[in-house]
Amino acid sequence: MTSTFVTTGGSHADSIHHSQGKGWVVAGIGAGLAGIATVVGSSLADAVYDDKLAGNAAGITAKLAGQTVPILVMHTAAMLSAVLLLVFAAGLRRRLASTTPEGSLLPQVAASGLMLVSVALLMGSALTTEFVFGVKDPDMLVPEAAVFFGHWIGTVPWLWVGAGVAALALGIAGRKFKTVAPWLAWVSLVLGGLTLFLGVSPAQYMAGMTGPLWLTIAALGLLKEN
Repeated sequence: MTSTFVTTGGSHADSIHHSQGKGWVVAGIGAGLAGIATVVGSSLADAVYDDKLAGNAAGITAKLAGQTVPILVMHTAAMLSAVLLLVFAAGLRRRLASTTPEGSLLPQVAASGLMLVSVALLMGSALTTEFVFGVKDPDMLVPEAAVFFGHWIGTVPWLWVGAGVAALALGIAGRKFKTVAPWLAWVSLVLGGLTLFLGVSPAQYMAGMTGPLWLTIAALGLLKEN
């Protein structure tokens, strides 16, 4: 039964896709765009990376106090992306499960990779409330703690290595089982491989640039197909 389903994919798989709706794909687009906004907000809250303030905890704290808007953008976008990723991950798992052989690991691997990203975004924004108002009143915190916070928001929300795993799973499914259009399978393999490579390397935070890009492209491609 499994082999028949895979080889005849076509009309049966298409009818399943159309019955699944588009809400989960729209959530993926939102998660990708919010992910991009997250890294932009994080990049603008760059007080700890200012060479002129190196070693000056009080100066870094003062500069962070003037960067509360991008910090709040980062926080809100990260939380939005984290929540929307839950929906997209579930939908992608269902999509892959309906078009790959029974027992294939690809659906669960793809969903698990996106769940890792969701957790990283959740944790990346976890300290915002504690510090975003505290940096405006240095008497409320130790400057060195604010420096730690600056490094935290400049690194943790960029941990998109799980998106590389999800992208590779989608790409493999697309190439092997015709789950998605050939162009999307290849884009997923290329961006997924790059994201995974960056994520496991010492330059792991660079995955925060390629991961959201893949997610947005993949979700837009799936929206067209769904």
